Amino acid sequence: MERTRRRDTRPELELRRCLYALGVRGYRIDAKVIDGLRRRADIVFRRLRLAIYVDGCFWHGCPEHATWPKANAAFWRDKIETNRCRDRDTNEKLAGAAWYVIRIWAHVDPVSAAETVSTLVFDRRKTPRSNLDSGLLVIS
Repeated sequence: MERTRRRDTRPELELRRCLYALGVRGYRIDAKVIDGLRRRADIVFRRLRLAIYVDGCFWHGCPEHATWPKANAAFWRDKIETNRCRDRDTNEKLAGAAWYVIRIWAHVDPVSAAETVSTLVFDRRKTPRSNLDSGLLVIS
């Protein structure tokens, strides 16, 4: 667990490279989203009120690729379920603060994920700030 990176993981870097290639700029990396919430998003577009999380399949319990370790099974099941609960809570708090949340599983093709994100970013840039909607998009 000590070697698990908190930021700049391979899926995050690949997604950011693809976003950059598509001309998507102006985001913050590993940034706080709202005051009072100690959780940080992987990519944040503050002006657009858009938070992007790249979730690892093991750590966040991917429905397609999650594995349940046999050694110390109770600890790991509790750890992963706690992560899932925290993710749901984060989604709810950000939606309550009028933020749009995108959750991308680490196994997703970064090119297709970046295309989806760039479409949303460019659409939100055309929308007046007062009309930006909140919501959740899971790319799996």
